[in-house]
Amino acid sequence: MKQYGNVYLIAAISIIGGGLFGFDISSMSAIIAGQGYLCYFNQGPKPCSGPSANTQGGITASMAGGSWLASLFSGFLSDALGRKKTIMVGAVIWVVGCIIVCSAQNIPQLIVGRIINGLCVGICSAQVPVYIAELAPPTKRGRLIGAQQWAITWGIMIMFYISYGSSFINGPAAFRVPWALQMIPAIVLFFGMMILPESPRWLASKDRWEECEQVLVLVHGHGDPHSPWVAREFREIKEWLEIERQSKQISYLTLFTPRYINRTHIGLFTQIWSQLTGMNVMMYYITYVFTMANIQGNNLLVSSSIQYVINVVMTIPALIWIDRIGRRPTLLVGAALMATWLFINAGILGGMGVYQPEGVHNIKEAKVLVTGAASKVVIACSYLFVASYAPTWGPVSWIYPPELYPNQLRGKAVAFATSGNWAFNFALGYFVPPAFENITWKTYVVFGVFCVAMFIHVYFMFPETAGKPLEEVNEMFETPPPGGLKYIGTPAWKTKNYYSTSARMEHGELLEKRLDDEQSPERKESA
Repeated sequence: MKQYGNVYLIAAISIIGGGLFGFDISSMSAIIAGQGYLCYFNQGPKPCSGPSANTQGGITASMAGGSWLASLFSGFLSDALGRKKTIMVGAVIWVVGCIIVCSAQNIPQLIVGRIINGLCVGICSAQVPVYIAELAPPTKRGRLIGAQQWAITWGIMIMFYISYGSSFINGPAAFRVPWALQMIPAIVLFFGMMILPESPRWLASKDRWEECEQVLVLVHGHGDPHSPWVAREFREIKEWLEIERQSKQISYLTLFTPRYINRTHIGLFTQIWSQLTGMNVMMYYITYVFTMANIQGNNLLVSSSIQYVINVVMTIPALIWIDRIGRRPTLLVGAALMATWLFINAGILGGMGVYQPEGVHNIKEAKVLVTGAASKVVIACSYLFVASYAPTWGPVSWIYPPELYPNQLRGKAVAFATSGNWAFNFALGYFVPPAFENITWKTYVVFGVFCVAMFIHVYFMFPETAGKPLEEVNEMFETPPPGGLKYIGTPAWKTKNYYSTSARMEHGELLEKRLDDEQSPERKESA
């Protein structure tokens, strides 16, 4: 079958795997407030009161539980089968999960189906960024990997409106129809991946050098086998692979050796902090938040949907400028802005809210009611929060981890980092409904404090990786300048973005000189 090497086409097809996660988020956020869902899965003493807060937390979190498990073993699967086939396996698993979910007769079956859906999301969310990172040119890498977050936002918005339209259907079909339609993008992903090439770096790790070079010619050389860029990329892959093979056998334990522990902690916390921003509150449970702002009925769903449109639109600036601006400034600005909106909402709900012991508008988890100008501030800050997350932590949390690791470790390392995302996604999905019910507005304070902590952490520990070939990022950690610590490299706040052509050429010449000068037996032994 003919394969296509256009990097934008490669990204457009593979990021559908991220879109599946988006479909799940909004299908739950729109459906959990619908009468069809509340009546069918009712556990309360009153009719159509829905599952209990703990049960709903478990239903929501079950997908993340499956994702956590799958993201861990996806590294082994990816290293064995290849990045491309692993993503295709994930697509098949998603279809199976959707069949079980849309036919759910009770809560246990619903949870089982969502766990299976989670297996797909865990695999694709870990390996799609790896696949794109290993194929994309350095100056477009951030944009192309970040497109996964854009796919998530599109999935959220499309599925929300499908769920909203289905809410006018009477009975269980109100939730069965949108859950069944989730199969369509997975089918497109499976067949679309057939026309895409395999990762050249994975092919190199299997000593399939001829195929590796063919992919580089197809993707980077645009069919020209004599392209200087292809020659340099092929040489760098070969040189670094030889160095890596001097190391012991790669396993998850390798991530915790002195050589890699710093990178492991950075990649892991990139994903953990992306969850601790509080975005889960805004996405999974936005209907609870707007209910506390005294919005109900159709107005509740329409008002909630605006944030999904904001999420899609505000991710675009990141795709355009993320490589030029860099990773560090984007993360720092995002953390500061999100902390601001979270603390304002906490202050409004805590200072002007009226406690409602029985819940607000039949939503028992919504225990505080604000009206008038205060409710408008809560809604505005919720929108501003999404507008701050969308171009910052949303895309960068997927872009950054794949850039940190050497070729042979990348699949497992990104899988481990992504497992942190899903572990905390699971915990927060379970935590938020009881949190709103028990500590009400203080839930916002918790997430605001996390945003302050992540700002400090990023400033001191997260180096800039934008504009550097993956092998150069590895060199940045392996060979620190004078004053830098071994395996930590240049202090994070002193690292630079090599986006511009002149900067990349200058840095590339220095790198080539070091590679020529430093390939001594002593260096290879230390590697």
